Amino acid sequence: MRLPVPLSGVVPPLCTPLDASGDVDPRSLAALVEHVLAAGAAAVFALGTSGESAHLSDAQRRTALRAVVDAVAGRVPVLAGAIDMTTARVLDQARAAAALGADAVVATAPFYAGAHPAEVADHFRRVREAVDLPLIAYDIPPAVHTKLSAATVLALAEDRTLAGLKDSSGDLGALRRLLLALRRDGLDRSFAVLTGSELTVDAALLAGAHGVVPGLGNVDPAGYVRLYEHARAGRWAEAAAEQDRLAGLFALVEAGDPALMSGGASALGGFKAALRLLGVIDCATTAAPQTPLPAAAVTRVRRLLEEGGLLP
Repeated sequence: MRLPVPLSGVVPPLCTPLDASGDVDPRSLAALVEHVLAAGAAAVFALGTSGESAHLSDAQRRTALRAVVDAVAGRVPVLAGAIDMTTARVLDQARAAAALGADAVVATAPFYAGAHPAEVADHFRRVREAVDLPLIAYDIPPAVHTKLSAATVLALAEDRTLAGLKDSSGDLGALRRLLLALRRDGLDRSFAVLTGSELTVDAALLAGAHGVVPGLGNVDPAGYVRLYEHARAGRWAEAAAEQDRLAGLFALVEAGDPALMSGGASALGGFKAALRLLGVIDCATTAAPQTPLPAAAVTRVRRLLEEGGLLP
């Protein structure tokens, strides 16, 4: 499927359901695809942070992406994460994604070894030249320890290396300045800016972002679609009210005890526990070595789903 120019709307970064033994569960993944598409998702993003791509083997990544492509069956674009430490490894992931039928590739800057902005730009250009698919940059400084500069993003938007940006930096001020620069340079109609910050979607859309890639959109995709549609129609009070409800629901990512587990394990465990309680997936297993969410935390997730209107 051809990627819309610019890509807009709600693009859930799909969780990767696993069975009790830690293998990818294609049936549950297909059910999750149906869950988000029924809510009105404009596209789906496989193998991102919410998809636990950093914890999966190459074989598991291929299994998950194949399941997503098959389940989507051409109804919306499939974005595939090609997230790895070096350009050579990202090229391998991107080529595999293209072979499996992805419609676009999502990549971060190289990580582990530091990279100069010129090297980051070269990295993205090499990926785009190697794979004939739209390329979206993923700006997530807490994970890769590099903040994509506005100058780098603008240059790569100008020369059509990048088709868009998923901004998970949490820096709303920098995002707004980038959006202003894109409008100034006449790039805002060809280059998509998608926020990955679930709690400030209304503000990002007001500033000019084209859409949202919300991890919480696995659990409540319909809520984010309502938020997006309110914003696009200029119903800002309604958008803010929906954002407030989602902000309350977002507390499920903190259900785990930080003395016993990492923040990532708590967040992903919270998403998966919620999806299991909603009957979307069969098992809430997270990939090793993440600590499983304990029973008391799952009880808190259930309470938050009830408070958020998703469970009776």
